[in-house]
Amino acid sequence: MTDIASAWSALGGDPALLARVSTVERSGVLRARLPVREAARACVGVCALAAAELAARRAGLAGAPAVRVDDGAVATAFASERHLRVGGRAPVAFAPLSRFWRTADGWVRTHANYPHHRARLLTALGVPDHPEAVAAALAERSAREAEEAVYAAGGLAVALRTPGEWAAHEQGAAVGKLPLVERERLDSARTRVCTRAGRDPLLPVAGLRVLDLTRVVAGPVATRTLALLGADVLRVDAPWLPELPDQHADTGFGKRSARLDLATGRDTFEELLATADVVVTGYRPGALDRFGLTPEALAERRPGVVVARLSAWGARGPWGDRRGFDSLVQVATGIAATEGSAGRPGALPAQALDHGTGYLLAAGVLRALTEQMDEGGSRVVRVALARTAGWLLEGAAGVRTGIDGASDGGVSEVSADAWLARRDSPLGTLRYASSPVSFAGGPDDWARPPGPWGADPARWE
Repeated sequence: MTDIASAWSALGGDPALLARVSTVERSGVLRARLPVREAARACVGVCALAAAELAARRAGLAGAPAVRVDDGAVATAFASERHLRVGGRAPVAFAPLSRFWRTADGWVRTHANYPHHRARLLTALGVPDHPEAVAAALAERSAREAEEAVYAAGGLAVALRTPGEWAAHEQGAAVGKLPLVERERLDSARTRVCTRAGRDPLLPVAGLRVLDLTRVVAGPVATRTLALLGADVLRVDAPWLPELPDQHADTGFGKRSARLDLATGRDTFEELLATADVVVTGYRPGALDRFGLTPEALAERRPGVVVARLSAWGARGPWGDRRGFDSLVQVATGIAATEGSAGRPGALPAQALDHGTGYLLAAGVLRALTEQMDEGGSRVVRVALARTAGWLLEGAAGVRTGIDGASDGGVSEVSADAWLARRDSPLGTLRYASSPVSFAGGPDDWARPPGPWGADPARWE
């Protein structure tokens, strides 16, 4: 079931707290064959409930504040990158080479928004940077052949699969065995979480420091949410990895952004870690291990830390170390086949795997902090886009999985205006989606707008 109760259970939450949640359902948003609206509501709902629970504990309240989840706010936030305006300008969408392509036996989807991924795709196919050349090269290959060739070159391409084909795939089987949110206590370290929260408004993670080592959408959505709830969030990126300016603007609210080479700036990183309460990583499993960033190594150096880890495909299985994005996970897991029509693959009405997984990760961090207050211990929380995809598919009993038929295309009958805000920023005047995470007495906006990517010093305020 893709409902708030099942997601709250996956987080180890007290079922009695579910009575604190009310919902405003709007049937015209996030329309799809799969239960996207229900899943999105659940992800946001459990995040808000986890925030309310922790706020009550840290502020010494008798009970958790009431939580309200509005489908309109959720749908607007799940498409935040589409609603963003920077100085009146609409954001840049997917790059020309990020799309579906016909192959000799089916379909493949590529991701080439970043220059290095585009270059690797072209190298794998041996073609110039023209869509017509890419189309011709892929039309001569099978979808699985294209998938393996592009990944071997360090690029990103995934063959279209049905849900049944994904379930039979070794990676699908590995991911299917995972809980929706993996939660683990690493040691018996004494908790360092203070018992005072911001009271006006209620800020459940006020005074806590979050080291944000994430990129793209899901991880930054999680840390953007923790920033809303009062955390001091510092995002750290490698200087040589490019970032998409609009993507950074959309997910950078409430945070500061610094660039740091973990190889040459190790002393600086260790200084940051020495007073961090939460470390969030969004790179491929194993990619940061050489810097001592496994959960166990972090807990040894910073006892009592909460480590939150995001991956595309999960940390186990033959694809555990592969790169991945929401659009590609939709294709591999059978979502694109389910949402397709007239013989063509389709897509969800929003990047729901990214956004939903981001809110689940933030909820996992909040619940870990609550549990620490009673039990202590360093903690690790793990989520994966592919596992969220499986949860969405599990909630669609009876949904036909062919790609022939009609689709409503995710058309919304509800205006997003009520959930859009405006403010000035160093980037220009912004129009942006408000956070859907809402509870009585809680914050209704971020303390600061996003600034230029990488413009802040790599130190805590």
